[in-house]
Amino acid sequence: MQDRHPPGVPPQLPRRRFVQGLVLGGAAAALGGFNNRLWASSRPDPPKVLSGTEFNLEIGSTPANFTGHPTVAHTINGQLPAPILRWREGTTVTLRVTNRLPVQSSIHWHGIVLPADMDGVPGISFPGIAPGETFVYRFPVKQSGTYWYHSHSHFQEQNGPYGPLVIEPAGPERNPTDRDYVVMLNDWTDLDPARIFAILKKQSDYFNFNELTLPDFLRDSSMLGLKGALQARETWNHMRMSPRDVIDISGFTYTYLMNGATPAGNWTGLFRPGERVRLRFINGAANSYFDVRIPGLKMTVISADGQDVHPVQVDEFRIAVAETYDVIVQPQEDRAYTLFAQSIDRSGYARGTLSPRPGMEAEVPMMDAVPTLTMVDMMGAMAEGHGTSGVHGTEHSAMPGNPMSSMQDIPHGSKTGMERSLLAPAGMIKAHHARTEYNNPGVDMRVDWPRTDLDDPGVGLRDNGRRVLTYADLRSVEGPLDSREPSREIELHLTGNMERFVWSFDGVRFSDAKPIHFKPNERLRIVLCNDTMMNHPIHLHGIFSELENPQGEVIARKHTINVQPAQRVTYAVTADNPGRWAYHCHLLYHMEAGMFREVVTA
Repeated sequence: MQDRHPPGVPPQLPRRRFVQGLVLGGAAAALGGFNNRLWASSRPDPPKVLSGTEFNLEIGSTPANFTGHPTVAHTINGQLPAPILRWREGTTVTLRVTNRLPVQSSIHWHGIVLPADMDGVPGISFPGIAPGETFVYRFPVKQSGTYWYHSHSHFQEQNGPYGPLVIEPAGPERNPTDRDYVVMLNDWTDLDPARIFAILKKQSDYFNFNELTLPDFLRDSSMLGLKGALQARETWNHMRMSPRDVIDISGFTYTYLMNGATPAGNWTGLFRPGERVRLRFINGAANSYFDVRIPGLKMTVISADGQDVHPVQVDEFRIAVAETYDVIVQPQEDRAYTLFAQSIDRSGYARGTLSPRPGMEAEVPMMDAVPTLTMVDMMGAMAEGHGTSGVHGTEHSAMPGNPMSSMQDIPHGSKTGMERSLLAPAGMIKAHHARTEYNNPGVDMRVDWPRTDLDDPGVGLRDNGRRVLTYADLRSVEGPLDSREPSREIELHLTGNMERFVWSFDGVRFSDAKPIHFKPNERLRIVLCNDTMMNHPIHLHGIFSELENPQGEVIARKHTINVQPAQRVTYAVTADNPGRWAYHCHLLYHMEAGMFREVVTA
């Protein structure tokens, strides 16, 4: 059996993580509401909230202990998460950020539309903040809603420089509530993030302890027959892929945090029965997706990525890395409710409590079954068309070397609406692969017929008996930012080699890629096709992305758009903010491995 504990890596402590508390210097373990008159949490000291237009922030190191092992976190003003920053739409903010670390650092204001030199990405928009130096950010606040801020320097984001950002509207709130809480989700590891990256490069499935076992094979045999089960295993083995490879790092390595508290820490927000409570969920994790629900309560989603949407009532939602969702709940009973955020691979969870009184707890639900990728997640619409969306299926047309996965070399570049795509009789849209995807050791699969189903909640959430939010449910309250039809299309493919842990756009890593150029003030459409079996949250800095439905109609304004495996997603952008901008997958280790581009609007 292969040794899963290379030198310098401590043994995994999977179950101890759920019974550990948090000690982080003098910082609060619970980060609660930011309205002082309505403040309530599981600790007597409220979280640090900084309001106004002038801010002084220090990035430094603070002793921490999340797992029973003393360690050091990177913090902002000694806190993890960092202080809640409260701005107001229509003002101009000044933020003096001092770096007390011995290495370069930075702060990026995620989702904020601002001048390029204030965006905070070293090597793209500014040189970074050297040790001991102070950088002054100053820019007008042109929006409202829930956002966040974090370091954009190397792997620092994994260690803790992140915090919530709440911007009050210039006018009255569209959805007034009685209480208002931030719920920030993060993943913590005692391991050095650079060491994690090195391990992934050597053995990409090192942190995956949820591989298929004999009981899974027996279950598949009962559903598919012995021959079918063997064929399914043969297919995945031939591709050197795993149907359980849904995320790179699991809860066997991560401790999942809610407002800086471990599951045992149990962050608590108080309410009085009948009150309307706003929960501002922020996924500030480095590499983890969460599926969020509150058993016994319906959630009304009112905002996505800081932008108000028409209310939609759900039982559960998936929040991709870097996304934010605001929901309203209205508990009527005098009892506690569990805020439950399980990781996408069901290897762990973050949790907190809403309760009428301090000290109360509710039952923590069992995690759902470990999800298994299907042929739909590998083949897209082709699998749907062939009825292979079952447990494993046996078709493998997206396999490297398979004739069905190859296509003519179509020059990559911009396409007009007339040249947009080739349609199959069933209405499927054929992808246009770049030449750089072929004969490329960094590309292990291509999807010729990606699916366009925005109403798919994703692997692990399909047909689970709960009402799950999907992108198809999102409808912005405000219309498109630009009424013009896109005059140009840019199709980009999310590519990678899972075994080599290489990630890229169009098979080209950032170190070898040329910038993407947007013409000044042009309206264009971005087409993203996911040629991998993993979700990718794609973030464009400085410009909002206006998500489209399959008919090309703008439905929602977002700063981070998740693209599911074998899925095609389109969105419109208006290049009205000049400068150099980062454009990347927000899974930290995918970004570092090459799924990053520079966008130039000039």
